[in-house]
Amino acid sequence: MIKRENDKTCLFVLDTNVLMHDPTCIFRFKEHDIFLPMVVLEELDHGKKGLSEVARNVRQASRFLDQLLCNADKAEIDAGLPIGPTCANGGGIVLPASGRLYFQTQLLDLRLPESLPGTSADNNILGTAQALRERRPERQVIIVSKDINLRIKAAVLGIPAEDYSNDQVMDDVALLYTGAEPLPADFWEHHSKSMDSWKEQGRTYYRISGPDVAEWYPNQCLYTADDSIFEAIVREKRGTAEALIEVVEDYRLPRHSVWGINARNREQNFALNMLMDPDLDFVTLLGTAGTGKTLLALAAGLTQVLDRSLYKEIIMTRVTVPVGEDIGFLPGTEEEKMTPWMGALMDNLEVLTRPEGGEWARAATNDLIKSRIRISSLNFMRGRTFLNKYIILDEAQNLTAKQMKTLITRAGPGTKVVCLGNIGQIDTPYLTETTSGLTYVVDRFKHWPHGGHITLMRGERSRLADFASEEL
Repeated sequence: MIKRENDKTCLFVLDTNVLMHDPTCIFRFKEHDIFLPMVVLEELDHGKKGLSEVARNVRQASRFLDQLLCNADKAEIDAGLPIGPTCANGGGIVLPASGRLYFQTQLLDLRLPESLPGTSADNNILGTAQALRERRPERQVIIVSKDINLRIKAAVLGIPAEDYSNDQVMDDVALLYTGAEPLPADFWEHHSKSMDSWKEQGRTYYRISGPDVAEWYPNQCLYTADDSIFEAIVREKRGTAEALIEVVEDYRLPRHSVWGINARNREQNFALNMLMDPDLDFVTLLGTAGTGKTLLALAAGLTQVLDRSLYKEIIMTRVTVPVGEDIGFLPGTEEEKMTPWMGALMDNLEVLTRPEGGEWARAATNDLIKSRIRISSLNFMRGRTFLNKYIILDEAQNLTAKQMKTLITRAGPGTKVVCLGNIGQIDTPYLTETTSGLTYVVDRFKHWPHGGHITLMRGERSRLADFASEEL
């Protein structure tokens, strides 16, 4: 890839998929200028119809362009429209921009190799960028596209091209917050003089001060790396020098089982503590296949809905992105259409509904559980408000940051949202580990005192699944 000079303002040629991905991208290039080829406007016009998230983004992008063009004459358009600060979607987030927006107002001489005729939209964008470089040699012209193949072709032709990375949460997914941190071996020795401990209602608390506290987050899980079993969670932070931690309940013990399920490792124990905590309104569980994300979330949900009556019902939903070829139209009601996508729910319910008493007891338990679990489609979430619900959002790694915001803001008073996912299995086009909505909420919610996160490390499904996850 050809690197750009960071000390110069650039002219960015936007591909259509960037506007489809983020309609506010026009305002996210700061002091740099933007150029929109006419073929991009044509593709936006073709993609505006429908009720999909992409169609909504296209219509929003068109509205932004219409606002910039309002009352502008031909001379002003030719000279470039100034892009001023704007408020993104009325959400109170001001996007500063001081560059100019240029539209293709005349036919350009597209000089591409014969092997790349300018008939396709991608090749037209390549030709436009090449013509702009020749017409304005003093400017650094760069293509911005989410299409990897377009960026490859641009690199072959010697045209600078970049991915749209404004929605990238971090540079490397290895930097993502895991939710747990080991305490140093000399932790107790260093804090023995600046620590208070007491018991209250059967729970053990420690108030600790010192430099280590500054790096902790609310509801972060702490543990000792030596043989002694000490597992705690940060309950409160006062500034950067003092924190209150609580020793967690050990759900590995049979007497502390959750709907017949016990934790099998440290991370699962932390997960159950967060899932069973009514003070945490938002919990995210990351982990590879077989780490027990769905099983733990369902067991905690059934206990709090049926045994403790903290929530009225469980709402289970997920993104309907197929791994292989789509099977097409599905008949029936919303719940019947979603049933093929809920194989994980059905598999885990089989594990959780094994009561003593034979087939009659099993049938009665199944009927009771199914009356308190609803399967909903993400397509019908907009505009809804859920009161006193326990919402499980499975396969959340396939959601964009905007979709994640739309879903989480549906939660009303008394509702708990649990997001499950594996950022190593993203099936949505144009999403990566660093731009996934799940990565986005894990990073944004780590400072919130009513949110919790843990990354599950060990697979517990079977030795075959563990070996496949590691070796394949």
